[in-house]
Amino acid sequence: MRTLNYETVIHAPIQKVWDLLWNEDTYKEWTQFFACNSNMKSDWKVDGKTYFLDGDGNGMVSTITSLKEPTEVIFSHLGLIQDGKEDTQSEAVAEWSGIEEKYFLRAIDENTTELRAVTHTTKEHEEMMNTGFNKGFELIKNLAERR
Repeated sequence: MRTLNYETVIHAPIQKVWDLLWNEDTYKEWTQFFACNSNMKSDWKVDGKTYFLDGDGNGMVSTITSLKEPTEVIFSHLGLIQDGKEDTQSEAVAEWSGIEEKYFLRAIDENTTELRAVTHTTKEHEEMMNTGFNKGFELIKNLAERR
């Protein structure tokens, strides 16, 4: 596994950046660089269920291990969802189950926020993650600073 770090400074209040990250409409905008028609469905509860899905409804089954709005959310990826069926037990899933995707927001001052993500991935997915986070965070920055 590789650990990847992404960060940007955004000239907007911390709550605004948080809301842009996790609002259903803007989430779809900034995550388009990972997969077309990306969406997330979550109960927003620690140890609950979160689904990161593509436009066909396939993707990852995850849980939130830490939630401190508006400064932190940590997701643990548990398995896959394919054709409506969850797979958290297969040998292929076991190789990476439990990897985390962490988001940290820090208020530098009342109108400036540092946004950082730390994620673990395999070498084969590293380029996709780099593209997704770099372009996605750039879009969040643009949305936050122009609104």
